Amino acid sequence: MKNLLRALLAGFGAKKIGGGKCGCIGVIIVFIILYWLLGYVIN
Repeated sequence: MKNLLRALLAGFGAKKIGGGKCGCIGVIIVFIILYWLLGYVIN
């Protein structure tokens, strides 16, 4: 359940932050960074 919550929050944040001029690669990079950071916050 924690991993699902991490993925949803990281996906939402990546869409908001990286959805501008960066394109698909930017969204993927932001998603990975947010997913990694949320691992420390949630655990």
